[in-house]
Amino acid sequence: MTVMTPDSAALHPEDAETYASWFACLAEPMRVRLLHAIATGPGSLSVGALADAVGLRQPTVSHHLRKLADVGFVTLTKVGTSTHVAINQACCAGLPHAADAVMGLLASRPCCPTDLPADVTVRAMAPQDVDDVLRIYAEGISTGHATFETEAPHARDVEARWLPAHRWVAEAEGRVVGWAAASRVSAREVYAGVAETSVYVAEDARGRGVGKALIHRQVTEADAGGLWTLQTSIFPENKASLALHHSAGFRTLGVRERIGRHHGVWRDTVMLERRRPDQELEAARSTVCDCDSGGAEA
Repeated sequence: MTVMTPDSAALHPEDAETYASWFACLAEPMRVRLLHAIATGPGSLSVGALADAVGLRQPTVSHHLRKLADVGFVTLTKVGTSTHVAINQACCAGLPHAADAVMGLLASRPCCPTDLPADVTVRAMAPQDVDDVLRIYAEGISTGHATFETEAPHARDVEARWLPAHRWVAEAEGRVVGWAAASRVSAREVYAGVAETSVYVAEDARGRGVGKALIHRQVTEADAGGLWTLQTSIFPENKASLALHHSAGFRTLGVRERIGRHHGVWRDTVMLERRRPDQELEAARSTVCDCDSGGAEA
């Protein structure tokens, strides 16, 4: 658990009041059931049809729907002599956003590590580095927790895959001890600023800050070079890599369970993402649900 410090961003009192009203409304299990039924339904439902779907009397359903409408989770609309209920689409994003805001997941994240090693330098990857890069790649593969790859790719494959302006090597004591690279996730123009990243450190250079030096250069150059989103997938067993990426402003989006087989075993991966600072989500107040229920009575 993170301890709040005087510099920590406090949740605005108005936001806290709004979110508390949302969570209080959902403290009734029947409302959670109804909200789920409406959100997963085919669209607008009559109150009668909803009552039949959940197996409750219509007056009971109407009572709970009014509570849900009061805080803006649903909209109620008169259609002839009946009332139809639909999900408030703003709350599809607003409710998860509220939970993230309360748990501090939307607070400013670090740009990148600050305690960089003085004896490690990072420079642009050059053609003559390829043998060292592929050797370090193979060392990472051998750990069983770095990648789904089972052998290092050919030099021509990485040359085609990695963005030329976003490939780096770390040097210490005159030799290459790690590398970092970014690849386009899609050829579509809309994703031109989204890249998949990798960071690898030589086996005999781990634990001395090489990864910090590499990821610092990687994310700062990405910010300056037009990449607005960096993403990566890491095996949950690779705690060091998870910690490294969190130190560079990546946040955990979720766990992709049994996403692929590795040496005959199903493996999970943790999906992480880093947004360029000027592209981060705005403060929680900007996504409060529209509480206009439409004025209809259930």
